[in-house]
Amino acid sequence: MVRPIRSLGRQGITLVNAFGGMAILLAQFVYSLRKIHRSLPLIIEQFYQLGVRSLPLILVISIFVGAVSAWQAAYQFKFIGAPLRFLGQAVGKATVIELAPVLSALVYAGRVGAGITAELGTMKVTEQIDALESLGISPVRYLVMPRIVACLIMVPLLVTFANFVAIMGGLVVSVMGVNVSSETFLFGFRDSFKLTDFLAGLTKAGVFGLLIGLVGCYEGFRTTGGAEGVGMSTTTSVVTSSVLILVFNFVFAMILFRL
Repeated sequence: MVRPIRSLGRQGITLVNAFGGMAILLAQFVYSLRKIHRSLPLIIEQFYQLGVRSLPLILVISIFVGAVSAWQAAYQFKFIGAPLRFLGQAVGKATVIELAPVLSALVYAGRVGAGITAELGTMKVTEQIDALESLGISPVRYLVMPRIVACLIMVPLLVTFANFVAIMGGLVVSVMGVNVSSETFLFGFRDSFKLTDFLAGLTKAGVFGLLIGLVGCYEGFRTTGGAEGVGMSTTTSVVTSSVLILVFNFVFAMILFRL
């Protein structure tokens, strides 16, 4: 009986330490923004590495997100006897509010979050970060700030792109697979579209980007144990980011979309 309690206590302490460490890193990131002008070339490079190079993956994911949402919505409409003219409304709402921000963020966490952790973790175990500090260069300003800023800006942009592609994917499936005309689908989408829903989705995407960048950098900075440690930190980063995305998505749902 004592061992489970001790194990639970150690896990609780580890969790508190992790949240405390991420809070400290977030504060250091905010403080480093006062020198953001000195890191513009690094930020632009991260825009390309973390954003532009993620476009093909987001494209593929978004096409099938829109396609499957249209197909499943048509199936549910048929089951409950609802008219298919509302298909555009259903696909549009689900995509803009939930599917595009959440699924894009989860995929982004798997690709970019893991990459950030692996890169910084390798630098940590090979003492490159210590070398930066010995040269008087702040690792937070040089390594953390460009990556978090890139994630914070690129995730909403990628979600905007994902919204468009997913709607087009849903339109194609509706026309070719469900026999709903493009005019009917697009009219339903326009009829239900609200700018507040779109902005709420982008707000969620920005927070998700901040979480992905913050967790990726934090796990990379605390990596120990050589190659094995890098692998463990990468796995932890993806799992932690994914869980936080889902938790914060529920919080945003209660705040932004009140019944």
